[in-house]
Amino acid sequence: MNRALGALGGVVAAGAALAVGYLVADLTGGPWPVDAVGVQVIDWAPGSVKDWAVRTLGTADRPLLRVGICTALVIVAAIAGILGARGHRRFAVGIAGGLGLVGLVFAITSRSAAGSTSDRLLPAIITLIVAVLAMALVVRQPRHRTAEQPEGFDRRQFLLTVGALAVAGAGSAGATRLVGTSGDELRARIRVPAPQSSAGPLQPSLNVPGISPFTTPNAKFYRVDTLLQVPKIDPRDWELRIHGLVDKELRLSFDDLVRRRLIERDITLTCVSNEVGGPYVGNARWIGVPIADILREAGVRQDADAVKSTSVDGLTIGTPLAALTDGRDAIFAVAMNGEPLPFAHGFPVRMVVPGLYGYVSATKWIMDFEVTRFRDFSAYWTDRGWSVEAPIKTSARIDVPTGFANLKAGPAVAAGVAWAQHRGIAKVEVRVDDGPWQEARLAPVAGIDTWRQWTFRWNATPGTHKLTVRAIDATGTVQTDRQAPPRPNGSSGLHNTVVMVE
Repeated sequence: MNRALGALGGVVAAGAALAVGYLVADLTGGPWPVDAVGVQVIDWAPGSVKDWAVRTLGTADRPLLRVGICTALVIVAAIAGILGARGHRRFAVGIAGGLGLVGLVFAITSRSAAGSTSDRLLPAIITLIVAVLAMALVVRQPRHRTAEQPEGFDRRQFLLTVGALAVAGAGSAGATRLVGTSGDELRARIRVPAPQSSAGPLQPSLNVPGISPFTTPNAKFYRVDTLLQVPKIDPRDWELRIHGLVDKELRLSFDDLVRRRLIERDITLTCVSNEVGGPYVGNARWIGVPIADILREAGVRQDADAVKSTSVDGLTIGTPLAALTDGRDAIFAVAMNGEPLPFAHGFPVRMVVPGLYGYVSATKWIMDFEVTRFRDFSAYWTDRGWSVEAPIKTSARIDVPTGFANLKAGPAVAAGVAWAQHRGIAKVEVRVDDGPWQEARLAPVAGIDTWRQWTFRWNATPGTHKLTVRAIDATGTVQTDRQAPPRPNGSSGLHNTVVMVE
């Protein structure tokens, strides 16, 4: 067997194992070994690497991590195939088994997805078995040698084996599309409950092409988390445990939760990784149960000052207790923009807390809610250098015109959004070049927990111009011009854009 064919055989063997493993993971809800490895890589990565990935790659960071892991696996499998072609057959099979074993170990030890122990292990076990068998078939010796094949290589047998494995891999990939579980039936079972307290009519968006709409559609709402595989939890199996420094422990099923008092609110969420003028902010209409109601029923002890919430994958978030009991609309959300929560945004239940960055408040796929003290625990992100408490900073963004846009001389319009959740936006000002700050026109107030759209009309003269925006919140605080990166508690500075006027 020559090296090229050996490499091809190793690649096909690895591809078949990965495809079969993906099918099993999709059917069981357990983690695909590649994703289990990916989550561990994310957890091990230094904070600076995470920051770079979010800033540079955006929402493409997870797909690219998957591609990178698969590429590394394919390269190692190709090397194993070459070794098998040179007669080191046991070594080649051992490499395949070793790769499968790594996936199995990470499926056991890393944060990944929901599911029972068997569901978590089965995809990795099947992948391991298929990887070993496939590599053994690729590098096996023929039973009968001929004078024309003194090295024991039967090209016809090899091609048939590789072809069969390729068909098996492609068939598994196709089967995933046909019989794999999209999870849509889980959401279809849920009817959005009617809230006892409505948010009222939706705020209309300003009629400016290119401006962010008041309500961000679910499909366009930003997603920043540490999972490669989105959990698909059956609401019938979901339970939330409320415990810790409380007088009475509570265990709530999904039906228990939605039978309680529900409120509907428009709330803007912001990710702490958002750069000045960045995209990781969005506004939605949420329906959920006030967290304060549940804490009141459980009875919070006086020495508590924090809540540690835990996601189905084991990620922990620490939230100031005061932010859940001070009268703001902190909720266990079950619906988003009129439909059950999307899987990527926490189905069936997530936390939404106005005024705090998501890493200290917005636990998705929540399963555990422990009332505690900050001195008694540290959460996932605070272990990685982020601040323990993180109120959202007053910010404004220019949506139009975009950077380096070409405008015609004469009347022009700039527009965008500003936010200061749980304080509200009182004013937005725009500066052209180094001129004076001028007040922009604001959309009507929808609430202190939502962003406000703004527009500014100016006379564009020929040349290059810089537009800068700043917001003033309802407490009178002017957005700072001091530049700061997202770490450790949110970016700051003024957003600007440069345009060319003909």
